[in-house]
Amino acid sequence: MNLHVEARNVVKRFGPTTALNGAEIAIAEGETHALVGRNGAGKSTLVSILTGLQRPDEGEVRFSGEAAPALADRDAWRQRVACVYQKSTIIPALTVAENLFLNRQSAGGTINWRALRARAREVLDTYEVDVDAQALAGDLSVEQRQLVEIARALSFGTRFIILDEPTARLDGPAIERLFTRMRSLREQGVTMMYISHHLDEVYEICQSVTVFRDARHIVTRPVADLPHDELVAAMTGEATQAYESRSRTPRDAVVLSGAGLTLAGRYANIDISVKSGEVVGLAGSASSGKVGLAETLVGLRKADRGTVTVNGTRVRPGDVPAAMRAGLGFVPEDRHHEGFVPMLSVGENATFPIARKLGRYGLVFPARRRTKAEEMIKNLDIKTEGADQPVSDLSGGNAQKVVFARALVDDPTVLVVINPTAGVDVKAKQALLGAVEDAVGRGAGAVVVSDELDDLRICDRVLVMFHGRVVKDVPRGWTDHELVAVMEGIEE
Repeated sequence: MNLHVEARNVVKRFGPTTALNGAEIAIAEGETHALVGRNGAGKSTLVSILTGLQRPDEGEVRFSGEAAPALADRDAWRQRVACVYQKSTIIPALTVAENLFLNRQSAGGTINWRALRARAREVLDTYEVDVDAQALAGDLSVEQRQLVEIARALSFGTRFIILDEPTARLDGPAIERLFTRMRSLREQGVTMMYISHHLDEVYEICQSVTVFRDARHIVTRPVADLPHDELVAAMTGEATQAYESRSRTPRDAVVLSGAGLTLAGRYANIDISVKSGEVVGLAGSASSGKVGLAETLVGLRKADRGTVTVNGTRVRPGDVPAAMRAGLGFVPEDRHHEGFVPMLSVGENATFPIARKLGRYGLVFPARRRTKAEEMIKNLDIKTEGADQPVSDLSGGNAQKVVFARALVDDPTVLVVINPTAGVDVKAKQALLGAVEDAVGRGAGAVVVSDELDDLRICDRVLVMFHGRVVKDVPRGWTDHELVAVMEGIEE
């Protein structure tokens, strides 16, 4: 077996924290190799070392048997490895062509725009990416941005690509198209490392899998030889059961309602109501309108027509602060852009909604903020060095818990969460879904919007949307086949 990428006995420390402790991985030429583990296991640190952003304190990295280039030699690294991150590195204000050849646009200081666009079209055609080279990258879908990033990586000549949670924001058909493209690239000899918390995807697209736990390498095996329960046990150190939803009886009081909601191009004539002690799901494809509807309920979007009422108070359209004052808590779709301020602390992020209650005359008393933050850290089991640690230092799962802390800190009577477990590990999923059910057990009503069927299992009923309309109200007890059939418009 010829190894394309190998990391041997890698150690990486950040102050007192050991992020990798003798970690290793060996990826054969032309294979798609999964790297899995709980948040904080060391996956992101290994990626930063494999891509030349960090130098290991001990150990080495080799590409096709050769030692890794010096960190300063960025061109050599680009020819060896590229990464398509969960958080896109595409620049929205630039065109597709400009993104493809960023920092490679000119020769001698002058840009030949016609030649640049021609080169971009050639790259896009070569890798079968169906987008306009002159289109603004900000107008592309998530799927299209990922394909442009893959094409950009391959245009450097690299034959090793890291895909970091690439399906976190894709719906079912888009995931299948991505997998088709990945299989095609593998047939062309491209080696890939695939990072995902969706273990079913590992079995579908990967040939081998490596498990990290607590900064160490645990096991590397062919996926065909590693049963699902053994894989989960290797990740967690114990057998982990699927999350079991709690039984409950919703109360009579309606805490959230939308009447006649219409937003051109997204959804039309939607009526929705949520009772105290009830969890209502919103399901559908990426084009169904489910996210747009949820964002309207919380005030991020302003409906063309219709009303939103929170706890009996009609909320002004497009007014997030008014919705929060009425008793609404919100977990947005994209935690990186809408969920937290990266350079501020865990405590500051978690207590934003109640800053007015933590002091007087516009001042926040640090001791009060720290006390409340530590309470939320304990309640949600956030793995952090303390309330003063920057959120940007946390793993994805713990950062998502901080977003939940912010949503829950003012004891909301209505909770709206969008893709609550995207990019988090098995145990973090259980904690986050449990936090929703805890709030509902205290009398809150909740709306859960998710592409993950497992997230929707906590719902008392699921409203399925198709092309901007609610097509069915599905009670608890559905099967995967039944719900997907309605979501795809092929109900039997």
